[in-house]
Amino acid sequence: MEQLERQMEFLLEIDKQKEIGRQTYLADGSRKEKDAEHAWHMAVMAFLLEDYANEKIDLLKTIKMILLHDVVEIDAGDTYAYDTQGNQTKRIREQKAADRIYGMLPEEQKAEYRALWEEFEAMETPESKFANTLDKVQPVLLNHASGGKSWREHGVKKSQIIERNKKTHEGSEVLWEYIQKLIEENTKKGNIAE
Repeated sequence: MEQLERQMEFLLEIDKQKEIGRQTYLADGSRKEKDAEHAWHMAVMAFLLEDYANEKIDLLKTIKMILLHDVVEIDAGDTYAYDTQGNQTKRIREQKAADRIYGMLPEEQKAEYRALWEEFEAMETPESKFANTLDKVQPVLLNHASGGKSWREHGVKKSQIIERNKKTHEGSEVLWEYIQKLIEENTKKGNIAE
């Protein structure tokens, strides 16, 4: 029963992810998405777009990684992709959060899920490369659909988007090519600064 109690506590804790706001708008531009919505969307993307991964992936492992990697934002908060100041302390804040949140779990799950988070961050395995690609593709797709709403609000430059996506091709060349077209199109429309 102790194991079940710890698992239930973890499940209640990650419910907080439903309230964490991100800077990316929904496709219709009506509001900004929440962390849990972002994770759900990427999990669907993982099985829908699996064939476009550069290397064969363990799909279940990839989906677990996607669903668990942002739970650290419960404590660390969501750091906007183009927030240079916030990104300087992001790793430290997220490591501390990972210790606490994954530490709520029984030992075996704690070790597995923390390792998945570290693997996602390291971006060295086929699964973590693909998961990171989806994490970069999803906001570009939503920004494109919303008419570049978040990009325009923040005055995001094309060079910033390219820099952020410099490793996107490592998970999927096809998806990288696809979002490059969206980036170019939005730059021409003025949604992204030159």
